[in-house]
Amino acid sequence: MIFEMKDITKVYEDGVVANDSVSLHLNKGEILSIVGENGAGKSTIMKILYGLVKPSYGEIYVKGERMRFRTPSDAMAAGIGMVQQHFMLFEEMTVAENIVFKNEIRKGLFMDMDKTIETVRALSEKYSLTIDPSARSADCPVGLRQRVEILKILYQNAEIIIFDEPSAVLTPLEVDALLETLKNLAASGKSIVLITHKLQEVMAVSDRIYVMRAGKVVAERMKSETSIEELAFLMVGHPMTTRQIPAVHPGSRLLEMKALTLTQDGRDVLKDISIHVDAGEIVGIAGVSGNGQSELIQCITGLCASTSGQVLVQGKDVTNRSVREIRDAGLAHISEDRFVWGSAVQATLEENALMGRQDSAPFSSHGLVRHSTIRSYAQKLIQDFGVKASSPTQKMQELSGGNAQKLVVAREMSMNTPVLICCEPTRGIDIGAMESIHDKLVARREEGAAVLLVSSELTEIMSLSDRIYVLYGGKINGEFQRDAMDDKHLGLLMVGGARA
Repeated sequence: MIFEMKDITKVYEDGVVANDSVSLHLNKGEILSIVGENGAGKSTIMKILYGLVKPSYGEIYVKGERMRFRTPSDAMAAGIGMVQQHFMLFEEMTVAENIVFKNEIRKGLFMDMDKTIETVRALSEKYSLTIDPSARSADCPVGLRQRVEILKILYQNAEIIIFDEPSAVLTPLEVDALLETLKNLAASGKSIVLITHKLQEVMAVSDRIYVMRAGKVVAERMKSETSIEELAFLMVGHPMTTRQIPAVHPGSRLLEMKALTLTQDGRDVLKDISIHVDAGEIVGIAGVSGNGQSELIQCITGLCASTSGQVLVQGKDVTNRSVREIRDAGLAHISEDRFVWGSAVQATLEENALMGRQDSAPFSSHGLVRHSTIRSYAQKLIQDFGVKASSPTQKMQELSGGNAQKLVVAREMSMNTPVLICCEPTRGIDIGAMESIHDKLVARREEGAAVLLVSSELTEIMSLSDRIYVLYGGKINGEFQRDAMDDKHLGLLMVGGARA
């Protein structure tokens, strides 16, 4: 046994019990998975182990020795590393500098950049996590930033490695490589804790599994003695249903891009993108991270100015208009990063719930804000979308990542706009909430909305989309109808293969 946590309890100042007498342990060379719905307490228990959160009660033992971690530095000194769900990179530093931060390779008084880049490149190749060591972190798309976070911990060579939703932003091919990395790490004697909502991953790599619900451990299972169906039932407390999506009958064209091109630093990030989404249709964009998906959505929503081409919303040309003008034309946007683009983390939940509607009835009148109306509206969104929060006045940054995502999704979907842009709508969401959000997307489709879905989850794209465009190298590399979808062909196009 390499670590043990006994009767860990965490009660916050507002009375919220995040962990209630949680006891668990990890064996050397074992892959242990912790699963549960958002707010079940699984991330909190690991943050306690890593020194980010102090427990109210309970004991922690590492290799039989009782520990009191005041900071993550204490945990790292004890051989514990954590790849967190939310990125903690220095934006202006390079990838290599971030990875070796506080453990720099020096040549005299100065950092040896050549040796650093060589070391980081070798590390990335060893674990099949391809990165450019010289790239500035701020310029890296979401998928690459996640790889940097993983490589930071691997560089520290910790004995116990906690992975908090590590595959949330990875493509299917990258996930396969990551799972192989986890197995290789365990085989080499590392001890792994995996926090994930993806039960396929749990069953692919785990030796043992804890299920948490409402801050407690409700079950412990050996992987060989359980199934995805049982784990899903233990997590949500009821059987999961199979979704049947009726045939689509598209209406008028509500969203269209015509020869959209974006040139940056002399390179075409997007080249002649022509796609459309009709009323009553979900259209998916599939592609490996970094192939133009983020830039495409930014051009559509007004976050980035395109070089040429057109964006039409309900037939109105909104090309390079402001975010406000494009939203007013009938578009809502669930952004790919809930904290960077989707919310104000220092603001309250009710303030975040209102964003984009603060000047409209019934929330304001003649310049006066109606606070009671706003609070009631926020409370309804919180209840309808199952956001676990103490009150609408709680700050956004105090929510778990999954619950913050639910509030962003609730806000944008509740605007009931003709066009809905969904980027990674279920990132970090538990299986029960994922099912609910998928149902709501299908409901919007049936109400006649045009839904553009961008997701790194190929299964999500394939299960919800009526049509799929494949984006590779900033160009459309294929299009599929629902009745002609093939995951192998789709995956081949995503990595640049030729169309059939």
